[in-house]
Amino acid sequence: MAPRTRTRPSRLHQEPEAVTWARQKAGLTKRALADQVGISEQLMGEIESGWRSATPANLIKIAAALNCPLVVLERKHPAASAPASTD
Repeated sequence: MAPRTRTRPSRLHQEPEAVTWARQKAGLTKRALADQVGISEQLMGEIESGWRSATPANLIKIAAALNCPLVVLERKHPAASAPASTD
């Protein structure tokens, strides 16, 4: 039986570093934040490390628990490149 390998999600809803920063700024541990959001401490760690993507509903709960605007925690996706100007 081949060992199972983990791969990071190709698309995250959150910016992992922003979640960690906001949690630390709020003075909360991963466990305390996870308890407020209603998820496991392990899942909270995986969200912060980028191994799991937070569901949109959980991301809203995380932002509320941290008293932080949702936009601060959301992943910034590069805009589609605009067509080159022909001027």
